[in-house]
Amino acid sequence: MSAQQGRQLKLGAILEGVATDHSTWRDPALPGDASIDINWYIENARLAEASKFDFVFIVDSPFITPDTAPHFLNRLEPLTLLSALAVSTSKIGLVGTLTTSYWEPYNVARQFGSLDLISRGRAGWNVVTTGLEGAARNYSREDHFEHSLRYRRAREFVDVVQGLWDSYEDDAFPRDKVSGVFLDKSKQHALNHKGEFFSVAGPLALSRSAQGQPVLFQAGVSEEGRNFGAHIAEATFAGAESFEESREYYADLKARAAALGRDPDLIKVLPGLAPIIADTDEEAKAIEEARRGAFDLEKLLVQLGRLFNYHDFRQYPLDEPFPDVSGLTLNSYKGHAERVIRIAREEKLTLRAAAHRFGLWRTEFVGSPKTIADSIEHWFTGHAADGFILRVARPQDFALFREKVVPLLQQRGLFRKDYDHSTLRGHLGLPVPENRWTRAARLNLAAAE
Repeated sequence: MSAQQGRQLKLGAILEGVATDHSTWRDPALPGDASIDINWYIENARLAEASKFDFVFIVDSPFITPDTAPHFLNRLEPLTLLSALAVSTSKIGLVGTLTTSYWEPYNVARQFGSLDLISRGRAGWNVVTTGLEGAARNYSREDHFEHSLRYRRAREFVDVVQGLWDSYEDDAFPRDKVSGVFLDKSKQHALNHKGEFFSVAGPLALSRSAQGQPVLFQAGVSEEGRNFGAHIAEATFAGAESFEESREYYADLKARAAALGRDPDLIKVLPGLAPIIADTDEEAKAIEEARRGAFDLEKLLVQLGRLFNYHDFRQYPLDEPFPDVSGLTLNSYKGHAERVIRIAREEKLTLRAAAHRFGLWRTEFVGSPKTIADSIEHWFTGHAADGFILRVARPQDFALFREKVVPLLQQRGLFRKDYDHSTLRGHLGLPVPENRWTRAARLNLAAAE
């Protein structure tokens, strides 16, 4: 059976605390300090695990302003947080965001390698290059890395990290107390990397986990981002406004991976999901309208501006055509910013309309549990998604999804009823990567025979 014939829907949960918009935090059922309350994260990770989700997902970025959305203003650092979740759960995957632009490969390899061992093979790294230019000033730089440069740097960064993760072959530690042999020295390998951006000797003082290496996630939508994902990603957090847009991204990313000699079925495309669920479609649509009406337009303009490195859109007339911002550097979230400019031009949007269109999480997933399940199945069987990453903030929304939608997906045979594996790779149907030194020795032996 091919990977496609045996497809199973994948589900992740973004634990957003007080949320990445400007209104959800006011939900009376959501604790005001959720983003820094480890008990909130533990509770929701356990709820996701009880519903057999593949993983929880922690977003991050190293720059804020006074107008930044509530969750971004005050939140826990991902690796510290996920280490706590690792000892509070037993099966669910643990995916964290960390930038290649302002860290060092050795540190990242050690941190995620440690999380992978602590969790017994459940770690995933969401590889980002950092969209916000202001981050540079938090890391002793005046200017952010140029867009194409930071992707080139990221490729080398990931190569180094993966090389360090292979510092020890899987049988490197006999730990034979009788003979006194703790390490088989022939199974320890220095990396001795010297490249355009990094010089790293190694070895990393850490063995591999039950899944070999953490799973690599990625979320780029620009040309450089898609090429980067095609090279390194095993799962992508895809941003898509519609079924057609997501299907285009799905086909394009997998075609790029295939052109590089990769099995495209081993890259899981996972759009973000923010469903609005009620007993009937009419009730859900009424909730959607009420929530949209509660948003402060000025805050929507701030959310829109974040895609352009917090460009201040409040300076423009609201009901005139979307302003010409093509003169901006677009060195922040380049792919998203270019998409906004393109759609605003094609659809002749005013600034007000663009703020409502792009300043909010948009969703086609509004309706009864059956309607939501039907939409998820349509995207999945129509090859617009291999699964979804669900936004978790409002307690009632998460409860309805777990209690009403997930059982329908299970009844249809789309989603598991129990875990078959204990590692994130196992959940996602990804193979354990063979240690590069073990593979080289095996191939050399075969060639000599």
